[in-house]
This record gives sequence, C-alpha cells and structure tokens, in this order.
Amino acid sequence: MDRPQISVVIPLFNEEDNVQPLLDELFAELEKLGRSYEIICIDDGSRDGTFNELQHYAARREELRVIRFRLNFGQTAAMSAGIESARGDVIVPMDGDLQNDPADIGKLLGQLDAGSDVVSGWRRDRKDREFGRKLPSRIANRLISTISGVRLHDYGCSLKAYRRDVLRDVKLYGEMHRFIPIYASWQGARVTEMVVKHRARRAGTSKYGLSRTFKVLLDLMVVKFLASYATKPIYVFGGFGFLSLGLAAAAFVWAVYYKLAGLKDFVETPLPLVTVMFTLVGALSLLMGLLAELVIRTYYESQGKRPYLVAEELNRPPTLKGDTMGAARRDGVPVTVIR
Repeated sequence: MDRPQISVVIPLFNEEDNVQPLLDELFAELEKLGRSYEIICIDDGSRDGTFNELQHYAARREELRVIRFRLNFGQTAAMSAGIESARGDVIVPMDGDLQNDPADIGKLLGQLDAGSDVVSGWRRDRKDREFGRKLPSRIANRLISTISGVRLHDYGCSLKAYRRDVLRDVKLYGEMHRFIPIYASWQGARVTEMVVKHRARRAGTSKYGLSRTFKVLLDLMVVKFLASYATKPIYVFGGFGFLSLGLAAAAFVWAVYYKLAGLKDFVETPLPLVTVMFTLVGALSLLMGLLAELVIRTYYESQGKRPYLVAEELNRPPTLKGDTMGAARRDGVPVTVIR
C-alpha cells in the first residue's frame, strides 16, 4: 500500500462510549483535509467494550487500524506502539476521550507546512479542575521547560504533530511520551507551539490523578540525566563520589581538631562514623561511575550506534572495499545527540 500522508495515533483505555463519536468526528475532519490518512487506535487492555466498538468500526473503514494489548501497559506504551506502526509522513497523536478537537489537526498541519518539525498543542483554556489537574500541570510544565530548555506551556497535551523523521530514534518508557518534543529538539528539530481547543469530558472517567505528577518528575530526572550525562555518566557518579570523599575528609579533620584541642574524644562525637560513611559512599560512587562507563560503551559499540547525528554530507567519497569503518558509517543508524 502507498504510504499515507497522515497517521493519527489514539491510545484508548476503557473509552467504550467515546469510540464511535470520536471516530465519526475524526473521519469527517480528515476527509476535509484532502490528504491520504490512516487512523491507528491502540486498545490498552480495556476491560469494557472498547475493542468491540473498534472492531465493528474497522469492519466498515479500512483506514482504521486497531492494535489490542493483552494487558494495560499505560499510555506511553500505547503511544509507542502506535508510532512504531504508523506509516504516515506526519504522525499526529491525540487522546481518545473527545477532549481534543479533531478540527485542530488541520491547523497543526498548517504549522508543519510553514516549516516546523514538531507542533505541540497548548490547551490554554483547559476544562479541568483547577487544583486537581490544572495547578499541578502548570507547575510541572514550568519545571520541565526550565530543566529541558524546551519552553512549552503544555507538555501534557497529547495533540501534537510530528514529521516522521524526528521520531526515528525516539524510544519511550515510563511516562515519557510527553517529553517527545524534548527528544526531537535534541535532534535539531524546530519545535513550535499552537493553541488548541480543549473540551470537557462527555463520557467515561479520567485516568489521570495527582500521583501522575510525581511520576512525571521522576521521569524528568531521567530525561535530564540522559540529556547531560548519558555518554559520560562518570561525571555524575564521580562528582558525587568526590563530594562524599571531601565531606569525609572534613569530618575527619574536625574530629582530629576536637581530639588535639582536648574538647572531645573520638568516642564522644559521631564524626569518625560520618567519616567512614562518606568514605564508603564516595568509593562506591566512583566504582559505579566506572561500571556505568562500561555499560554505555557496550550499548553504543555492540549495536554500531553513534553518539551524534549527521544532517547531511557533501562530496562524500564512495566506501572502499574492505573499509569496515566506512561501511559502519554508511550503514550505522545515527542516534540522538547527547549534550
């Protein structure tokens, strides 16, 4: 089959009542765009009639593709499965609860046509509870923007548009689907933001809670580590190790001072114990850093990966016979630039 121009990816979990109205509205909007398309719905282990609704709809429309998970693996896993299965030149993820407006897809595509590589939706007028959803989201968005350097108002909005090539090396884990614009930016993608509509939920129940905010913060720590130290983890572990050894030395000097000044004996102060504790922590941190360096080298060298990404190359000579390094450069798949 010819590659469609647009792939719409929709994770679904217990959205039986929303499937038909969502797809009816989505098909109507996509038809207006005049571009070839496919819709990929991922049933994330729903326990209601979501899959049955999808099955009935897919029998009528061949543009609808359905992937069913055996268990509930979460939105990120469902989004990852949809992105990996997508064949379109542009990939548009969105929620399956009817809170995203399919009419905004055309506007997102317009921003891509204007030269952007990633267009992220911004639900400026959110129809959610202030303290249960909106306030924690605003705090998280500002924190993510500050740490990542990619300033967006609404990382949690699923409605986005990506050029296919910027998602080439993105691997998603945990709750990291919201950080895709960051990964894309690391690869040199031009990331922009556009205000989109947000509607109140009509049916079903929300799958989000306050606990999700803490998961996002933990994932943000991983993202920051990967951004700064994925190719040099010894800097993190070694830095912490030297800090611990420095504290151990300070505690030791303090304890000796007490002893020589006649103020306290070693058994009268916890400083000797603090010295031993920080010495052990420092030594273990340095050893963990060396182990992490071995793991990173195994990761890259065993798969022929490179810690850089080539945009283009001019006047490149042909690969010589027996030139294994040239073959590796030709056939190797570039990976995310790590800064």
